Amino acid sequence: MALQGAVQAASDEPIQPIKPPASINVGMVELGKKLYFDPRLSKSGIMSCNTCHNLSMGGTDNIPTSVGDHWQQGPINAPTVLNSSLNLAQFWDGRAADLKAQAGGPIANPGEMAFTHTLAINVLESIPAYVREFKMVFGKNKIDIDQVTLAIAEFEKTLVTPNSRFDQWLLGNKAALTQQEQEGYALFKDSGCVACHNGEAVGGNSFQKMGIVEPYKGKMSDGRAAVTGKDEDRFNFKVPTLRNVEMTYPYFHDGAANTLTEAVDVMGRLQLGKKFTKDENAKIVAFLKTLTGEQPNFTLPILPPSSDTTPRPTPFK
Repeated sequence: MALQGAVQAASDEPIQPIKPPASINVGMVELGKKLYFDPRLSKSGIMSCNTCHNLSMGGTDNIPTSVGDHWQQGPINAPTVLNSSLNLAQFWDGRAADLKAQAGGPIANPGEMAFTHTLAINVLESIPAYVREFKMVFGKNKIDIDQVTLAIAEFEKTLVTPNSRFDQWLLGNKAALTQQEQEGYALFKDSGCVACHNGEAVGGNSFQKMGIVEPYKGKMSDGRAAVTGKDEDRFNFKVPTLRNVEMTYPYFHDGAANTLTEAVDVMGRLQLGKKFTKDENAKIVAFLKTLTGEQPNFTLPILPPSSDTTPRPTPFK
């Protein structure tokens, strides 16, 4: 009865505890894990999914915008891959419907991994251990990009971060949060932050305009309008998850806010028309830090060696 009561109490809150993935294909996850870490899917042979979505750094790269092939500067901040399966769509502008649709983009983007899907498949098919593993997982004699993106997406579904101190508090452990953190959560709710930052991921489930009350003075792309073609979607971006937000700095689509204190101040003024006091800001930041959950913990994959026929990377061309 006590557990049932705790679950009911949690369900009454705008933020919900993170649940483990409902079902996963273990063989596909193991294959996807290798592909996620394999830099041979890039032209240079040094960039992998983990380069910009580093699982030792909150699933991001902790720089304003990512570095691509030949040190190209990326146009936008790399969103965290952690809990990304909970997003309504992928990328800041939502142009990918799901993780599978997202996974193939960076491989073929000339500003990121700068390869092509055809060349990536050629590399994988030249590696005997990959050929065997793909056949074991998918039951096909040929590797294709759909299999690659399915496997990466299946691995990414496992990258959830449950059991944060805040989730423990939601589920009835009232000693999990300090008084300051609880007051920060109350401010977070009462100020209206939960209108956008709610649900399991504390965000990721809507698109909102950056600069509702005051215009944003940082770098602005068309945002969601680049996908929909609608003028009313200009400057609209997917609301980022606040899970593990202590680890995913710098903040915003352009990576312009280096600290949570700065991010809370800007969001309060631009989105809510509220200027938080120093004490209020500190309380909200203290609450946000309780959203850090258990990080993915697994043995790094040993990647299968290239064969004599595997195309070699060309990092300097």
